[in-house]
Amino acid sequence: MSSASSIAEVIDWDEAMQQCGEDEEFLRELLADLRSETDTQMAKIEETIRNPPDSPFVQIMRASHVIKGAASNLMCGQLRQTAMNLESAASMAASDPNGANNASVLQPVQARYEELKVAVANYHAYLQSVGV
Repeated sequence: MSSASSIAEVIDWDEAMQQCGEDEEFLRELLADLRSETDTQMAKIEETIRNPPDSPFVQIMRASHVIKGAASNLMCGQLRQTAMNLESAASMAASDPNGANNASVLQPVQARYEELKVAVANYHAYLQSVGV
């Protein structure tokens, strides 16, 4: 897997429209809300990485779980997949008693975080391209 962009498309528009009862205005509103929620959760992850609290991996798991769920509901495959990958890596790191000090545990979390950042940037670019 070379990059997040190879994982899945940014959004399956037709499926997302079906989820919203073919109401494009409502879908656009939800996509804007997802952007806002994703930005909030990414800020939490970034703060956790910069200033690790107790149980930093649990914080990362929670934030990535929120992104995964919201993205899933709106058929945003790339965001969902990369958030799920980060959640999984953070979960494994959280279960390691030396995770915060173990490079072999930290490296996958950092790599999945970087992939999620790419997916978020792709999502922002997509929304801009469709005027949301």
